[in-house]
Amino acid sequence: MAQVPIAVLISGRGSNLRRILEMEADSAYRVAVVIADRDATGLEWAQKVQVPTRIVRWSDHPDRASFTAALCDEIDAFSCEFVVLAGFMRILAPVAIERFPSQIVNIHPSLLPAFPGAHAVEDALEAGATETGVTVHLVVEDVDAGPILAQRSVPIYPGDDADLLHARIQEQEHELYPQVINALATGKVEKA
Repeated sequence: MAQVPIAVLISGRGSNLRRILEMEADSAYRVAVVIADRDATGLEWAQKVQVPTRIVRWSDHPDRASFTAALCDEIDAFSCEFVVLAGFMRILAPVAIERFPSQIVNIHPSLLPAFPGAHAVEDALEAGATETGVTVHLVVEDVDAGPILAQRSVPIYPGDDADLLHARIQEQEHELYPQVINALATGKVEKA
């Protein structure tokens, strides 16, 4: 059976991308392209295994809609069936959801709906929570509000700081995200 082509979007060092690539050989998905919004160091993981990379710079576009349309054009050029956000730090315009309905997946470092937004780890610590976790969800227009596909909890220990907690969260992300992407590619996870 042919592997399902996916696009992975990144903004940083690409630790989730690395794990997705490592798990690809035994999976139903194939990373067809990696796209960044800047000169992200994570692009090197894709280049090492000859996966095409693209940069669509935020600064080259007058607004979010234009930037998002350019991203979508790159994704379409590789006939991707799913779009995987892996540390991608831009909010996509509604055109992305229109072009890829129920096909954009994101991972978030909390047990949504708790602690949405860009500072979830810090917010959980500040709130005095005793647990947080990881959520894989579909992307909708509202940030971190899409249908939840999978979650894993991560305990918060006394003395944790943001770096320690984030490291434990990432361990779970690296296990869970490739599993959910594979399940989507095999049709074992229902899209909304």
